[in-house]
Amino acid sequence: MKGIILAGGTGSRLFPNTIAVSKQLLPIYDKPLIYYPLSTLLLANITEILVISTPEDIPNYKKLLGDGSWLGISICYAIQEEPNGLAEAFIIGEDFIGDDSVCLILGDNVFYGQSFSTLLKRTRNQAEQSGAAIFGYQVKDPSSYGVVEFNEDYQVIDIKEKPKHPKSNYAVPGLYFYNNDVVQIAKNVQPSARGEKEITSVNREYLKQGKLRVTVMGRGMMWMDTGTPKNMYKASSLVKNVQEVQGYYISAPEEIAWQRHFIDDEQLRALAIKIDSTDYGKYLLSLLSNQE
Repeated sequence: MKGIILAGGTGSRLFPNTIAVSKQLLPIYDKPLIYYPLSTLLLANITEILVISTPEDIPNYKKLLGDGSWLGISICYAIQEEPNGLAEAFIIGEDFIGDDSVCLILGDNVFYGQSFSTLLKRTRNQAEQSGAAIFGYQVKDPSSYGVVEFNEDYQVIDIKEKPKHPKSNYAVPGLYFYNNDVVQIAKNVQPSARGEKEITSVNREYLKQGKLRVTVMGRGMMWMDTGTPKNMYKASSLVKNVQEVQGYYISAPEEIAWQRHFIDDEQLRALAIKIDSTDYGKYLLSLLSNQE
């Protein structure tokens, strides 16, 4: 399975912070926002990743992430000229995806939870077996989100974008797993009234074919869309509090790559030494000392 991080858009809800910089390069506490979706893909054991962003921002992502070899993975890049909808990611990434299945994650989504790796594995398997799999996350006001309705067997009954009268309290986070059919489905999606190829239209096509499954994120999971200053602050506060109280870091891609054996001890040590004047670097070094 391949992975795509969609990190485009103008970030207008974060102006003036994002007038000169992509929002996914802004910090969530002690690391760039894009580290969080990158870590999610690594937790799903996805090691071939495409970052899609604007022509102006791609050079900065390349400077930050390089070719991924520092994590023992492969990262490449593609340009989305205009914000033409989430589903366009599969058209832009067609050659990258090839004959594989694919996971799309939005660059401003932050996930946290003890059982997250297990959920990712289960959902990836569902997509590869049935065709497509999404997540459902219970929220107080579902009318602000894409909303999924499902039965007791977690088969999707309906999915709608920002319904006025939701039939479910489960929002659909920006993390999606699909088989290879998604490329052709995305090509056939007609732009919505706002002129975009909507991801909900892709999901509805899989639903029409009876191939859409949902995995529920329970009470032990946290999901945040960090598209506003308030949510950026909330996410930063969550990361800060967990790391200070519990002592382990959230979404440190170096740690995940090391745990997954994408890199070895010496590679992790070299990465840590580069930033050993920071708490982040000291934490990475502590991982090595704790195993001795």
